[in-house]
Amino acid sequence: MRGEEKYRMILNAAKQVFAMEGFYNSKVSEIAREAHVADGTIYLYFKNKDDILISLFEEELNGIITTVKEKLQDIEDPRERLIKFCDNHLTIVESDRALAEVIQVELRQSNKFMREYKNKHFLAYLNIIADIISQGQEQGVFKEELKPDICSRVIFGSLDELSTYLVTVRRKRFDVHEVAIMVGNSFLNGLVK
Repeated sequence: MRGEEKYRMILNAAKQVFAMEGFYNSKVSEIAREAHVADGTIYLYFKNKDDILISLFEEELNGIITTVKEKLQDIEDPRERLIKFCDNHLTIVESDRALAEVIQVELRQSNKFMREYKNKHFLAYLNIIADIISQGQEQGVFKEELKPDICSRVIFGSLDELSTYLVTVRRKRFDVHEVAIMVGNSFLNGLVK
């Protein structure tokens, strides 16, 4: 097995173990077992459990950014782009429950992540929303006085809270596409001239 394959297997295993056991309760040996590698192999790729968690977040978010940019590239109307962004975000939460559990719950329990992480990937994700707002302003669709960077955090904050709700309330399923349209339209009604 090549190094890149092992790296990915370890991250996928970590996602499953963190989601099932919780970050603090997980052991590196459990991740190694799930990845079908020796315990020591983990340390060839990662310094410790926090490093695995941060790497998992960066890899997954990088993939999400690439996917959402592809989905938005052919949409001209900033209103449609905003709704598509919301839909993509919530669809990921619904389709990859282990990832959603790790990002929405477990990631926030890592003191190292919360204290030390330099969030360039997260800022790139927020910038997608800010770019949608800027585009809408340039087209004369959105209010000129809006601050795109602030709007991006407000919109992300709503999606983030909904994502946590969808992850932690397992007994009830939602139509994420319907919720995405509702979220997008809630903001659009406040953005449109």
